[in-house]
Amino acid sequence: MIRFGIWALVHGSRAALQDPDEPYDASWDRNKNLILEAERLGFDSTLIAQHTVNPHHAPQDQLEAWTAAAAVAALTTKIEIIAAIKPYLYHPVVLAKMALGIEHISHGRFAINLVNAWNRPELEKAGIGFPEHDARYEYGREWISVVEPLLRGESLTFEGERFDVQDYTLRPADPFRPRPLIYVGGESMPARQLVADKGDVWFINGQPLDDVRTLIADVSARARPPGTPPLRYGLSAFVIARETQAEAEAVLDHLFELAAKDAPIRAVQHANTDAASVMAQTMRKTPRVGSNGGTAAGLVGSYDQVAARIRAFHDAGIELFMLQFQPFEAEMRRFAAEIMPRVKAP
Repeated sequence: MIRFGIWALVHGSRAALQDPDEPYDASWDRNKNLILEAERLGFDSTLIAQHTVNPHHAPQDQLEAWTAAAAVAALTTKIEIIAAIKPYLYHPVVLAKMALGIEHISHGRFAINLVNAWNRPELEKAGIGFPEHDARYEYGREWISVVEPLLRGESLTFEGERFDVQDYTLRPADPFRPRPLIYVGGESMPARQLVADKGDVWFINGQPLDDVRTLIADVSARARPPGTPPLRYGLSAFVIARETQAEAEAVLDHLFELAAKDAPIRAVQHANTDAASVMAQTMRKTPRVGSNGGTAAGLVGSYDQVAARIRAFHDAGIELFMLQFQPFEAEMRRFAAEIMPRVKAP
């Protein structure tokens, strides 16, 4: 089954911050209306990224992920709600309780996306500190080892290097399924092993089809805990679809021109990004617009071309496509009208 999701606009536009067709807006009202419309249009999921300050340009607004996720859960009826979480920001017991709360509000439509942080000043300026890359994954592994059994309603005693939890149980447990789903982001070797051991769905950043096949082959070959369902896969991608390939490429060129105006902002973001992050290294391989790989996935072209490329990614193992657009609302509607029927047709 192919599923389509949207990135919530928690820090505004995804491709260019100075677009006259999409004035900067990361407000709760815009995100609420965006997700409600996505649900009406037939999108299956939304991902709400977690940042305490805007990672692209700190003076600009940033929506808070977990309060927004709880509110969206109460307002929607069908769409899956995925909230990202950086383990250093929440004690695992507190986060597990919050996640179960949103699972109840949504009637079984909630998931967490475990990410291990890349924006250095976000943690450093708060006095939390920013350990080196592999140490952050070691922390995240121990953190999720506390969260996961608590989400299952198990009574947990855990003695680790960082957490000491004694005979802890969360009630009410999940009445809808064993626990909320766990998505994992990151493509480094520690990230790949973490998702094989602890995740339900692996989020891959947008990149060419052959690279995605290689990543899936690596992780699918890794052992899973006994009794664990097969790992599922999601892909981030920025979509530009038009009647013809030439029209789509003209839009891409226009977005590149707009994105060039953000060069000073992107330079600061680059300096703030952990150089050991595989995401950062991958993003520098291919010119693109959009975040988390953006147009590097190649979903730029005619309606038929984009639909065919989505099916090719699906044949490679991608189940969920987490999509970006600009201007977001208008292009999201275009995707629902033109691409969804083509992809889902027999």
